[in-house]
Amino acid sequence: MSAHAYVVRVAEDPADREACFTVRKEVFVGEQGVPEDIEYDAYDAVAVHVLAVREDGVPLGTGRLLYGEAAAGKTGGELTVGSLGRLAVTQAARGLGVGAALVRAIEDAARARGLVAVDLHAQTHALGFYERLGYVAYGPEFPDAGIPHRAMRRVL
Repeated sequence: MSAHAYVVRVAEDPADREACFTVRKEVFVGEQGVPEDIEYDAYDAVAVHVLAVREDGVPLGTGRLLYGEAAAGKTGGELTVGSLGRLAVTQAARGLGVGAALVRAIEDAARARGLVAVDLHAQTHALGFYERLGYVAYGPEFPDAGIPHRAMRRVL
């Protein structure tokens, strides 16, 4: 598969959203052992979901953007800052640039909503990935679903 054999789009219809949830289940629940009952939450109903899909329709990755009141608890109450989360890329698609393309699509969605920055909670093993995309870590390490994380932010 070539690095250009996929598209990234906002998940608008139920089939796209289901594809997002399938990727998350594979990566977070299957690979990382996150309990399924905490992987999906009330924010899924209000988030902007993005989806990377191979040309033949196979989902490769997903992520979501929370904004406004939905993001306030994750951004220190700053309503002009979005929250990137649930970024997942299938094992078969890693190394193809899918993760970076998803992050950029989420940033585009944030800009379209007038946001000035994006926060995220990165698993510590992924800090370098986000740093290469312009994110800066802040605050102490903390556990989320039993996995060490750090808060990060990128000004748009």
